[in-house]
Amino acid sequence: MEAEQKAAGERKRIGIMGGTFNPIHNGHLMIAENAREQYSLDQVMFIPTGHSPLSHKQQITDAFLRCEMVSLAIADNPWFILNEIEVHSFQISYTFHTIQKLKESLKDADLYFVLGADSLFDFESWRNPELILENCRILAACRKHQRQEEFFEHIAYLNEKYPDKFYPLNTPFLEVSSQEIRRRVQANQTIRYLVPKEVEMYIRKNKLYIN
Repeated sequence: MEAEQKAAGERKRIGIMGGTFNPIHNGHLMIAENAREQYSLDQVMFIPTGHSPLSHKQQITDAFLRCEMVSLAIADNPWFILNEIEVHSFQISYTFHTIQKLKESLKDADLYFVLGADSLFDFESWRNPELILENCRILAACRKHQRQEEFFEHIAYLNEKYPDKFYPLNTPFLEVSSQEIRRRVQANQTIRYLVPKEVEMYIRKNKLYIN
């Protein structure tokens, strides 16, 4: 159901899409829209990583530029918003800490953290996963080509350990990644239809990912 159709007093459902978004691409947007539709979310927050715990392993584009690209990408969707909570923090961007802060400011909402299948399998190795689950449920995206049997077995395992916390999210297959987009830009190859047009223009205008 859409936000305006919810019964008076019913708690809002807010989805959370975290990531470096370096850059944001159509795969991110498709997962977010499917989450909104399948779980009747009132809003999906896109939260670009600020100081990533993995920043020493990869070069990450300036947070301002990544936020600008997210803003351009989601401008035409009234259910999508940009939240800069991590980029304005001086702390390392651990998910548990971000979720805790969001829950404090959104006491009357139910939070749904959206992640991919690979992250689902790694979830228990994250920093303080129990604190994440205290404050939100997990929507795990599974594409049809992936090892579905193993995916649903892991969902069942996690729900046995953490009851009613993990839910599958069905998403169409779209072969796109931020790493591939950066590679294609560096190789002077097209990224048309992999990212929103406005994001493509922004990347070209600001000469991002050339080096």
